[in-house]
Amino acid sequence: MVMLLTACGSASTTTIDMSDPSSMAGMSMSSTATHQHGNDAVAHFSVVSPHYLPNEKATITMLIQNKWDRPVVNFDIMHEKLMHLIVVSEDLSYFDHLHPTYAGEGRFDVETTFPAGGHYQLIADYTPTGLGETVQSHWVTINGKEPKAVKLQPDRSLTKLIGDKEVTLAFDHVMAGMPLDMVFTFKQGATKAPVTNLQPYLGSAGHVVAISEDGKEYVHVHPTDDAATSGPIAKFSIQFPKKGIYKIWGQFQQNNEVFIVPYIIDVKL
Repeated sequence: MVMLLTACGSASTTTIDMSDPSSMAGMSMSSTATHQHGNDAVAHFSVVSPHYLPNEKATITMLIQNKWDRPVVNFDIMHEKLMHLIVVSEDLSYFDHLHPTYAGEGRFDVETTFPAGGHYQLIADYTPTGLGETVQSHWVTINGKEPKAVKLQPDRSLTKLIGDKEVTLAFDHVMAGMPLDMVFTFKQGATKAPVTNLQPYLGSAGHVVAISEDGKEYVHVHPTDDAATSGPIAKFSIQFPKKGIYKIWGQFQQNNEVFIVPYIIDVKL
């Protein structure tokens, strides 16, 4: 299985193994740490929580080691952070974007909560110095009542009303296996006037993550023009590795608040 990682108009491909979430049902994760290989770095994941229940504080730790089991200690800053951690539920109805703290000796930590019982995928995105950008993942199971899964249905309209803003997503074409132009346009919801006071988020106009319906494909992009940060448009280049349904989350900032715009699209061959 291939995860395609694309950033700022350049693309690279990292192949990693993914755990099957259905095989982890009912497991407590405190005594189990798993690892994923990417380039020459190995990410050992652990999740510690008192009872692994919804809305209970959980500490997520990633220990990055090289192929000789020694800590990787140097990391490059990527979009203002040393690590980006994406957390999604199995049905992709839940999304969070965290920035773990680097504690030294290859260790990253972050505290979070999970909103409901069920399976969650943790996707760590980081760059060990000299080894290149690396994406690795881990599944965790939270006990408690699991909400009914929400099946992804492609949006009939790619215009969304988020607070007082109207955000429209457009592509030059939507086909797998080739670069696509992806443009977000921002208007005031009531007046339709262009929004021109967006603020930089992670050093650019915004941040976009796309994940396939089966959770196996992950695409992460930033704008093609880092200097254009105020709106009313934000341009990206994206490449979907295979056909299928994807959920997209665009993250942007206005008035010192980050807002998320979700879309569901059907990518053809």
